[in-house]
Amino acid sequence: MSAETDIDRGRSAFQEHRWTEAHERFHDADERGGLPAADLERLATAEILTGAGTTGLDTLTRAHEEYLVMGDVESAARCAGWLGMQLMFFGEQARARGWFARGQRLVDEMAEPGAVQGLLLLPEGLGKLYGGDPAGALQAFSRVAEFGQRFHDKDLSALGLLGTGQATLMLGHPDQGLRMFDEVMVAVTAGELSAIPSGIIYCAVIGNCHLAFDLERALEWTAALDRWCSARPDMVSFSGQCQAHRAELFILHGAWDEALTAAGAAQGLSVKGDPQALYGAYYQQGEVERLSGKLDDAETSYRQAARTGYEPQPGLALLWLARGNPQQAQVMIRRAADAADLATRRNMLPALVEIELAASDPEAARRGVQELEALARECPTSMLRAYAGQAAGALHLATGDAAAATHPLREAWRLWLELGVPYEAARCRVLIGSACRALGDETSALMDFEAAQAELLELGAAPAAAWAAAALMREGNSGAKGPLSPRETEVLRLVASGQGNRAIAAELYLSEKTVARHISNIFLKLGLSSRAAATRYAFEHGLAG
Repeated sequence: MSAETDIDRGRSAFQEHRWTEAHERFHDADERGGLPAADLERLATAEILTGAGTTGLDTLTRAHEEYLVMGDVESAARCAGWLGMQLMFFGEQARARGWFARGQRLVDEMAEPGAVQGLLLLPEGLGKLYGGDPAGALQAFSRVAEFGQRFHDKDLSALGLLGTGQATLMLGHPDQGLRMFDEVMVAVTAGELSAIPSGIIYCAVIGNCHLAFDLERALEWTAALDRWCSARPDMVSFSGQCQAHRAELFILHGAWDEALTAAGAAQGLSVKGDPQALYGAYYQQGEVERLSGKLDDAETSYRQAARTGYEPQPGLALLWLARGNPQQAQVMIRRAADAADLATRRNMLPALVEIELAASDPEAARRGVQELEALARECPTSMLRAYAGQAAGALHLATGDAAAATHPLREAWRLWLELGVPYEAARCRVLIGSACRALGDETSALMDFEAAQAELLELGAAPAAAWAAAALMREGNSGAKGPLSPRETEVLRLVASGQGNRAIAAELYLSEKTVARHISNIFLKLGLSSRAAATRYAFEHGLAG
């Protein structure tokens, strides 16, 4: 097969998003006699998308040099700009700055302006966006979009609109920012953009939808990203980020085993060539482990996430709360929230309120509730309204106003059920039960506690299930049976007396296997992890012999 035939087939495969075949055809043609600069660009894109990022950067460098030999300064500058962008994604900031500087020098040599000038404004916008200057980022990205429109460059126009939406969100206008994301996604889903800008936009939009508590949008765009990646099965770039986003949705919808599978897939893809997936892969794994009560494993996962340079918050602060150290959790969440941009701070507010209440600072919690309620008025997504109502109800309970807590808690519970978020719905129901108990309606309180604990046990949410169990077992429950069956209570009494499984089996005429199963159920129901903890629980609740 001739080099010309390989080039033709490579171009066809590239056009049809068959990246591996495009890579192979272009590579073979390159081995036989070299590629034109434009096909070197295509080869570099195929290499980057299939996980050969380092090789792709080398190929893109060759394309840049070939364009210079040809005297095509604008195309050489474009390659320099994308080299800088890719190096930013790989965390090589010094090299990225060098390529951006070279690209800018070439632009300065151009006789006429071109779209590449807008491309080289992207790092300025990103620097301001993540450097605490969203107003400056808004100006930079608006100029990017203007260059895209002026020179009819759809990729550049879309990236400019994406950045404008992100800056608008960070400036505290979530509704406007979300509408911009919807507009930019029209171009992506219509197939108007090239592959790398499409992947950048998909992942950024979904992340920002989660940041703005817009679960409906996040679900819709994650499904679209999943379809986009599935249609390109040999693509590594962006596929890992897709799996991390899927993990986050699985967690919200109570599918925690599926979330761990998706997080594991994201970790694998991050190593293969999608480094941007690393943070989400480990953070979401840590979330499942924290919610399941595997706190040491969760800390390990959060530490892995932190290696990317992003703080694993609010998960890490909530981990310290689960360990029974609300003061450390309070220090962490306050510092993280104060240092964050406005959009990220707002995303931490539900955790901040929960931690401030646990640390017995209702006034600080009240300020957080007020922020949440103001945000819910400005951008009334169902998820945000649910968080605001749940936080307000918890604050009313903590300050002794159970009557005022009832309505926002029941409204939040209804919203969580509609959204299909069982963990938060169950936690909300425990709060509703507490309000009923404070108002003298013990029968309704026990019904709410029992229903919540059953849901939390089904999820495998050991710490939250133990919280519900504590409400059921509280002294003075006038006949409440608690979370344990009579047989489990008897097994717990014997564990507390110091007997091993064989001795317990002999005393109760059971097999050791059955005793082990009872003990496993006791640990799960009470959120415990050791016989020592079970013994302590038995003595604290009057269940020891």
